[in-house]
Amino acid sequence: MADARPNIIFIITDQQRFDTIAELGFPYMDTPNLDRLVREGITFTQSYVTSASCAPARASLFTGRYPHTHGILKNADTWRHSWIEQLAESGYHCVNVGKMHTYPFETPLGFHERFVIENKDRYLEGRYFFDRWDMSLQAKGLVKQQREQYRLREDYAERLGAFEWELGDDTHSDVFVGDLATWWIEQKPVTQPLFLEIGFPGPHPPYDPLPRYTEPYLSQDLPLQWPSDEELDGQPSAQKALRQHNTEVDHDSVVWLHKPTAEQRHRQRAYYLANVTMIDEKIGQILAALEGQGYLEDAIVVFTSDHGDCLGDHGHSQKWTMFDTITRTPLIVWAPGRLDGGRQIEALVQQFDIGPALLQLAGIEPAPHSEARSLLPFLQGDQAQPRDYVYAEQARDGILQGCEMMTMIRSKDWKLVHYLGCEDGELYDLISDPDERHNLWGHPDHDAKQREMLDALLDWRTRSAIQSANWCEDWR
Repeated sequence: MADARPNIIFIITDQQRFDTIAELGFPYMDTPNLDRLVREGITFTQSYVTSASCAPARASLFTGRYPHTHGILKNADTWRHSWIEQLAESGYHCVNVGKMHTYPFETPLGFHERFVIENKDRYLEGRYFFDRWDMSLQAKGLVKQQREQYRLREDYAERLGAFEWELGDDTHSDVFVGDLATWWIEQKPVTQPLFLEIGFPGPHPPYDPLPRYTEPYLSQDLPLQWPSDEELDGQPSAQKALRQHNTEVDHDSVVWLHKPTAEQRHRQRAYYLANVTMIDEKIGQILAALEGQGYLEDAIVVFTSDHGDCLGDHGHSQKWTMFDTITRTPLIVWAPGRLDGGRQIEALVQQFDIGPALLQLAGIEPAPHSEARSLLPFLQGDQAQPRDYVYAEQARDGILQGCEMMTMIRSKDWKLVHYLGCEDGELYDLISDPDERHNLWGHPDHDAKQREMLDALLDWRTRSAIQSANWCEDWR
């Protein structure tokens, strides 16, 4: 008897901000395929990741646990298990095309097939790990554009990580991932139920899209937030150290500048957004291939990203902070015929709450020690309880060096960021200051709110310790 459970297509980008989809109210974007998913699907407009860097956030997404519980606190921490194993054990054929950011990179993680493509500019862990993309370039007699080549440019220090892709169109990592996924869908005999994870490396830097995608963005005004001296002076010491560090070390081919020009920032933003449009085009081709093979007759398509990118907002480069430009990411669920679409849900949710919902839709009971709360009631239009708070964590690594652990607690109206071992921190009134530009930490008028948020943070960590005490039993 055929398995009637839905196919699950999980598409995840790397470092994509929430404000990069036209249909969500950002008309400067060109994203027709993501727009379609928003119009016909269910979008969580207040979805927050659990970490400000790749591997910890992804490990949370695919385990349903916070970083302090699953123990993957930085890139290259060992990550070997996920709820994908439950799908595989229940009869799903599980395939990964593109980035997952497990470590080791080729860890099975529950997949039957893995076509691993990692960061565009690997330089620390895995620098000489040759993935499917590297191998495809080698077959053409090419070497990928990367930091060593970019450093030879006379204008390297002025580009803020924005460069032109000079190799063939089909050699770009995001084009390669999209084409490889489409090839697999069309060439592999149809196998159902299918769990297909497609991980695009972009728009993570280097910001190097195909030139034809950059032109429309270069020719229009783009929103740029310019930090005031007051905002920069009010940031915690760990953030000030981070800003300085990023001017001294060119992570991901980005040399940051304390005072970039408007032209430099506009170009960086244009190249970043162009990369999103490139990916959107590939998503359209993937959906067409899935439809052509019959996979979309009963399917759930999820689109999200692992975190955002400051792109100079707040005076910062890339991630490693807890601003909403980092922690708030798109989360779209599209399942025509199975879930009523055309809805935007404003409830506060953690991104990893999607995991147990997908398991339930696949007829699987989520792990008993999961810290995620299923989004299934929201998806089915039932009465659902939003979270009072969402949380995110970031441990000291080779980039964030000014504190041992940075922890965010956010409600609808307030955000607090605690820096372990530091006297300073962050507190924002999100009603009067939605852009998080006025740090109220230590302000006597807000002492009671600061204490309230710190107490709530302590309560969460204590409850987490109890709830997840036996989580390892799930992987035995």
